Amino acid sequence: MPTKTRSQLPRARNGNVELLLIERVDNLGDQGEIVAVRPGYARNYLIPRGLAALATPVNKMRVEMHKKRQEELREKKRKVLRDLASSVGKYSVTIEANAQPDGTLYGSIGANDIAKILQNAGFDVTADHVKLEGPLRELGRYTVRLQFDEEVETNVKVWAVPAAGSMPKR
Repeated sequence: MPTKTRSQLPRARNGNVELLLIERVDNLGDQGEIVAVRPGYARNYLIPRGLAALATPVNKMRVEMHKKRQEELREKKRKVLRDLASSVGKYSVTIEANAQPDGTLYGSIGANDIAKILQNAGFDVTADHVKLEGPLRELGRYTVRLQFDEEVETNVKVWAVPAAGSMPKR
């Protein structure tokens, strides 16, 4: 009676199988990486769950082409963000707020307030881009950092001024 043979995976000299990760796998690697694993782990877990595929020359070429396209897209996005940072950096934000006679605000000015004014001025800025060390609680001029990307950031001047009629005369 003939014995059943398991599908043989191409192995390296050390007995491991080279796989291309389709998705990120904890304690193994990120998407697109080529990893060497034991044949049982590949055959019983990674391949059946669609987490990895054999690292054939065609698959490796596809991954390299995909990485190249992704890098081109990231570079285009960075250029757009650099242009945005350049134009926002020349802009100054003025926020009217109710304040006490000593200059302390009744409320505070936060990232949402600054982002909303920049959006109204036509800039594509969200509150996540505004990096404050804490809310602004006094009247005055502040330099606020905007971070659009790991490599793209700028500063914007924020003026907190009293709202018309908010401060009683001394």
